[in-house]
Amino acid sequence: MIPRYSRPEMVSIWSPETRFKIWFEIEAHACDAQAAIGVIPKANAEAVWKAKDATFNVARIDEIEAVTKHDVIAFLTHLAEIIGNDEARFVHQGMTSSDVLDTTFNIQLCRASDLLLVAMDRVLAALKTRAFEHKDTIRIGRSHGIHAEPTTMGLTFARFYAEMARGRARLVAARAEIATGAISGAVGTFANIDPSVEEHVCKMLGLAPEPISTQVIPRDRHAMFFATLGVIASSIENIATEIRHMQRTEVLEAEEFFSPGQKGSSAMPHKRNPVLTENLTGLARLVRSAVTPALENVALWHERDISHSSVERAIGPDTTITLDFALHRLAGVVEKLVVYPENMLRNMNKFKGLVMSQRVLLALTQAGVSREDSYRLVQRNAMKVWEKGADFKTELLADPEVTAALSPAEIEEKFDLGYHTKHVDTIFARVFG
Repeated sequence: MIPRYSRPEMVSIWSPETRFKIWFEIEAHACDAQAAIGVIPKANAEAVWKAKDATFNVARIDEIEAVTKHDVIAFLTHLAEIIGNDEARFVHQGMTSSDVLDTTFNIQLCRASDLLLVAMDRVLAALKTRAFEHKDTIRIGRSHGIHAEPTTMGLTFARFYAEMARGRARLVAARAEIATGAISGAVGTFANIDPSVEEHVCKMLGLAPEPISTQVIPRDRHAMFFATLGVIASSIENIATEIRHMQRTEVLEAEEFFSPGQKGSSAMPHKRNPVLTENLTGLARLVRSAVTPALENVALWHERDISHSSVERAIGPDTTITLDFALHRLAGVVEKLVVYPENMLRNMNKFKGLVMSQRVLLALTQAGVSREDSYRLVQRNAMKVWEKGADFKTELLADPEVTAALSPAEIEEKFDLGYHTKHVDTIFARVFG
């Protein structure tokens, strides 16, 4: 991923230096396990650890790979250069390249998950703080982009919190799904390596042994993982889209923080654009673009092919780096979001009480008017608000069919905003406990 949308903590997980360090640890722990069961000399296993603090020369490995056309062999050759050919004689004993590559990939995905969980916790904390801050801040709810009924800004933040909390739970499950390793040799039969080696390596690296691998770890695990990242990305876009709507000039119920010295347009000095949430919308598309290739990686030929490899070399780093950046950007947007309660009230009152139509409808039915007639009466007066700018309550009070069923006091009571917020505390208790 390009540096513009990357954080160094996540980028480092996918660096060649980190990858080769994990490769080394897998090989060294495997040698220890082989020595413990008498397959290789203990001295050779101990000698491998001489490279523990070594800095693997990426350029040198690339140089060897240019000849061998095989990345794992290039690494093993370089390792032998560090610890000595004789000492390295039993490295990779009974193993195949996928044992190293797949186990490493899953370790990297687990480490990436841990950073993503930290980022999600920051987003959740920001959403919770803003939810309680604006628990009773009235705003209009919209369906189809049209005014519906009153809600609160706190409930908006709370539903985003609940959605992100579900995403976090999915990511925890996806991390567990991906936290397996395989040291089972060619086609996964353990013919040339004892299963105890796999158990030891996985234990030392914080993984569970893959119950049954072929020559690769099954890719349905990875499909689940990347699908989860895609869902989280969609949740980011869901929040970003709402903020973008709120920042529209004719709405302006909230906007991204506009810092001193910031410029919104090269041509129009007055502009304050929702650039961060627009950026988040684009980043979400990038993360989701990895889901279909990950699903297509599940079907491999026989015990192994490498059609998945090129895909994963791209989507592994790209999706985790992008999502990590997006989550932290979203957290910053929510933390500093500027909210305009006065504009929310102004927008809600733009159509002069129209949003109370359902309360009047229900009151008429409670008063004995049929639902069909109740709907006709309310809609008749509502259309005057839409088309002539009339005041809804005034029109109702002047309608003899309405006042025949409801007294002026009963009509007046139907315009109480507090009616729509009476269960906010109940909803908050459900969301936040």
